[in-house]
Amino acid sequence: MSITHFKSTASVALADSAPVAVPLSETIAIASTTSVERPDGVETGIWECTPGRWRRQIVQQEFCHFIQGRCTFTPDGGEPLQIQAGDALMLPANSTGIWDIHETVRKTYVLIF
Repeated sequence: MSITHFKSTASVALADSAPVAVPLSETIAIASTTSVERPDGVETGIWECTPGRWRRQIVQQEFCHFIQGRCTFTPDGGEPLQIQAGDALMLPANSTGIWDIHETVRKTYVLIF
């Protein structure tokens, strides 16, 4: 058994940074992450995103806990969710919609295939 331990999740340096895949605002959000994927396909990590508006296109089910920041997620066909540090979400598979990051957010997450 291998234990993944992300220590000090609010301040750990993140390894990979790139512009979001489908930006919808003039300000292009930059997402950074560090993650570990197990042989069974479950991925866990820490993710951070700077302000901007963009489209979510992840097909996996996701549990996430927000450590810092403030944002809105509007699922396709649904009502906007106001999210802030301390909140947690369980997004079903194929939860597409629009992220609007108001203040840089950081979250821990688990993608479940």
